[in-house]
Amino acid sequence: MATRVLPQALLPLLLLLLLPLSARATAAAGEEFPRDGRVIDLDESNFEAALGAIDFLFVDFYAPWCGHCKRLAPELDEAAPVLAGLSEPIVVAKVNADKYRKLGSKYGVDGFPTLMLFIHGVPIEYTGSRKADQLVRNLKKFVAPDVSILESDAAIKNFVENAGTSFPMFLGFGVNESLIAEYGRKYKKRAWFAVAKDFSEDMMVAYDFDKVPALVAIHPKYKEQSLFYGPFEGNFLEDFVRQSLLPLVVPINTETLKMLNDDERKVVLTILEDDSDENSTQLVRVLRSAATANRDLVFGYVGIKQWDEFVETFDVSKSSQLPKLLVWDRNEEYELVDGSERLEEGDQASQISQFLEGYRAGRTTKKKVSGPSFMGFLNSLVSMNSLYILMFVIALLVVMVYFAGQDDTPQPRRVHEE
Repeated sequence: MATRVLPQALLPLLLLLLLPLSARATAAAGEEFPRDGRVIDLDESNFEAALGAIDFLFVDFYAPWCGHCKRLAPELDEAAPVLAGLSEPIVVAKVNADKYRKLGSKYGVDGFPTLMLFIHGVPIEYTGSRKADQLVRNLKKFVAPDVSILESDAAIKNFVENAGTSFPMFLGFGVNESLIAEYGRKYKKRAWFAVAKDFSEDMMVAYDFDKVPALVAIHPKYKEQSLFYGPFEGNFLEDFVRQSLLPLVVPINTETLKMLNDDERKVVLTILEDDSDENSTQLVRVLRSAATANRDLVFGYVGIKQWDEFVETFDVSKSSQLPKLLVWDRNEEYELVDGSERLEEGDQASQISQFLEGYRAGRTTKKKVSGPSFMGFLNSLVSMNSLYILMFVIALLVVMVYFAGQDDTPQPRRVHEE
């Protein structure tokens, strides 16, 4: 058989193509990166090597002049040793993306700071809290298994303690791991999932279930717990998981408003004068009972004292008679139930039941929100910065055009601060 010889003219091209791969492999093998909890500095010369050497790399793309970046730095310094000590260590690094713009551009960095977690080289943008303790809580979710297997009472207690209070938990007792593995992957960023293979009666008493299989949903932050005994096939299981990602009664704020965007249910919204006073606390308990019996709806509450701008979109002001009930479609419309617009003093549980009965019977009046739609309001939480950015860019362009007419010298471009 004749041997084919590579044309000599193609050899330089082949070497040119192979050189970056070889260089990267050599760099990854040769360069050592500290894993002792320090925040490491990366640049264009060693970034790819770090990706090859570190399984979980959390990167802060920053600019030295950025005020937000300066405030973030001590939080990262505090979180880095904790993250380095996890069973699956996360190394924290920073890149001066104002200086190394080519590197920042490669990963879509268009504002500072931009935070990304690289899992085996694959980037995921991080948009959660930047406070050290919450940052650790959130990042732990990325490196945890989709479903943890617990072999003893002690393992169950350790899992619950380590999970903290930031996310809901789903504990399966006597549940086949394969039944919830799909949801462990699907909702990994929003909840903890575990299956207890071996447990005592003490655990059954502690989590208030009397037969298996049982799936326990826990909201540590709100001190809530609910049980699911099946059926574990079809859509029943996912419906329970999806509905249990939120507490029974949701305090409406900027964080929970984003969570509602992932839920298809309508919201029974209670508008209060002050959601922190004693009367409101008692009313929330009553709403929790109603929510337990009406899982096809989300129950939420908000105080005009806490968030008047949001409340005013429902034509409610400080002079309105409160508490007020309505059903909101999470977007542009809401419904008032005829004869049940507000809660009077007295038996509020019965009044809420009458409200729900009237809503389900269709005795409602539909209205449009007077401000932005839900999506508009939600986007405004993020896009107000974008508006300022747009104004800044327009002003910058005007200045550049002006000076371009005065001087042919190119003007330096400065990436905006988010």
